[in-house]
Amino acid sequence: MRLTHATWPEVAGAPLVVVPLGSVEQHGRHLPMATDTVVAQAVAEAVVPRLDDAVLAPALAYGASGEHEGFPGTISIGTEALSALLVEYGRSAGRWAGRLLVVNGHGGNLDALRTAVPLLRAEGRDVAWFPCGVPGGDAHAGRTETSLLLHVEPGAVREALAAAGETAPISELLPRLRAEGVRAVSPDGVLGDPTGASAAEGAELLAALGDRMTAAVAGWTVDETGRLRG
Repeated sequence: MRLTHATWPEVAGAPLVVVPLGSVEQHGRHLPMATDTVVAQAVAEAVVPRLDDAVLAPALAYGASGEHEGFPGTISIGTEALSALLVEYGRSAGRWAGRLLVVNGHGGNLDALRTAVPLLRAEGRDVAWFPCGVPGGDAHAGRTETSLLLHVEPGAVREALAAAGETAPISELLPRLRAEGVRAVSPDGVLGDPTGASAAEGAELLAALGDRMTAAVAGWTVDETGRLRG
């Protein structure tokens, strides 16, 4: 069930509310600004039908993307504003929802999630977040995200413009990314290599993410940062 299509009596039984969280930020020359939101939405849409008494809420499309502001099109509301938004969202949804799960598609949102979700939990609300990360995947606009978009929204991918960017491990790049932003590290905005991306690989990645999230919801084990383990 989609929250936007429901009537109030249909959501009166304290359901699990699942809300995708993404961003509006550059994803190289070949992927759309909404990539992170599209991925989070796709994972949530794949999982909600498998869950008992779950409702899919509209995606929160803006996130903390300051490291990408060197590129036109990026719109970041920052960590502080995102934290406040998540807290007020959780407090409001908590008046009628049994549990709230934020499905996060953008790594830059982590500080806000790690601030807001533990606060909500300390207030007695059963809130958690789940990351759409792929083990071993590249960091940004590389093969992982390109494959996912080729599967979920192929018409949005400019395949002819896909090219490798900075491929050094993200752990090596982080200090400079934080100090100077993505554009200083990768002029095209790509942290990875989309070469070899395919819709078939994207389908496999989405299925694995969906299975992981389904299992995590079934176990509902939440760590000290508010992350749902699974």
